[in-house]
Formats: sequence, structure tokens, C-alpha cells
Amino acid sequence: MQQQDLAKKAAGEKATEYIKPNMTIGLGTGSTAYYAIMRIGEMVRSGMPLKAVATSEQSEQLARKQGITIVPFSEVEKIDLDIDGADEVDEHLRLIKGGGAALLREKIVAAASAEMIVVTDESKVVKHLGRFPLPVEIIPFAWELTFRRLLALDAAPVLRTSNGRTVVTDNGNFILDCHYEKIKDPVALHQQLNDIPGVVENGLFLHYASRVIIGYADGSVKSLSR
Repeated sequence: MQQQDLAKKAAGEKATEYIKPNMTIGLGTGSTAYYAIMRIGEMVRSGMPLKAVATSEQSEQLARKQGITIVPFSEVEKIDLDIDGADEVDEHLRLIKGGGAALLREKIVAAASAEMIVVTDESKVVKHLGRFPLPVEIIPFAWELTFRRLLALDAAPVLRTSNGRTVVTDNGNFILDCHYEKIKDPVALHQQLNDIPGVVENGLFLHYASRVIIGYADGSVKSLSR
């Protein structure tokens, strides 16, 4: 296992220590959340009663394979704990998410959760958000107009593609990756982006994380909390 994977595994598994019996858990998406899901599967198979909701079809499939009970949102009164990754995190526990194209569902689950624990490795910790391109989920209808609105705001948007084809989210939308290098005012930018018709949601998670667990290559972890 590579050093970065060891760091991710350490963070993902540490977060599962906050799970208590009969909780409803939000299952995040991405390479670090993967390790949390795998550990939760072990806990379930060892007799831990819990149920979960997933932030992507990918995470749902993985969870089901691990024996984790997935429940529809119509049956969920509350989510006790959301465990998810991040593409960037700053010292104020503000995040950029969406590298896995699941930002909309991730934000819905985060907003419905009593607590959100973010798991990440040390490479994702930054002083200023923006080095990682900010994902913005947009509807396909007239997406070129939305693209031009972002272009006019100096967002330097790029339509996300994979193998020469436009990436389509689990919600049937497109992703524009916006290149800022350094986001000076995340709060203002969040509002500015979401005010654009055609934008569904953006990858700035500013007030959701209550705890961030950072994994290191030697297998140690550091926990930051509000």
C-alpha cells in the first residue's frame, strides 16, 4: 500500500470510532471515504446495528457489498453522522468537494446530518482554498450560457470530460471545474455562483464539517474540530 493510501486508510478508519449502535450514517464518496465504508462493513458484520444513506451510486454499491443496510431518504428522520472526504480543507474547516462529481448529494446529506466528520490525508490541507479546481454542478439545458456567465466572472471554467465524453453526474447534470488558484472570499463566491441560473450547486462546503481527521503516511492521525 502506498504512503498516501496508508494516510487515507488511517483517517477513514479513525472516523468510524465515532459511530454508535443504531445510528443512521451518511456514507461519503471518494478514495478516503472508501476506507471508512470498508471498516463500517466490518463493524456491521461483527454485529453493530446501524443503517446508512449514500451520497453516490458508487458508494451505495460498495456499502451493499459490505453488508451495510442502505435505506431510502423517505425513511430517514435524521442522519446522526456523515463521514465524507474532501479535495481541500483549510484551517477554518471549510472545504472544496466534488472531485468525484457527487457534490450535490454530498451537500444534501451533510446539511441533513447532526455531525459531519471529514476524512482526508495531509496533502489536502491548505492555507487558502482554490488550488484544487472548484466544481460547479450545472443543468445540461443551455449549459453554454451558464459556462459563459462563469467565464465572465473570471472563473476559468472547464467542462469536465472523461475519455472524450462529458461527465454526467448521478443527477444527470454536468460539472464545470472552475480555476481560481486562491479563493479570497469563499462566502461571497458561494453566493455569487449559486445566484447564476443554471447552477445547481457548487463545491464550497463552508459550515458543515464539525471535525476533520487528517491521516499521515506513518499511519498517525490528527483531529481538528470546531
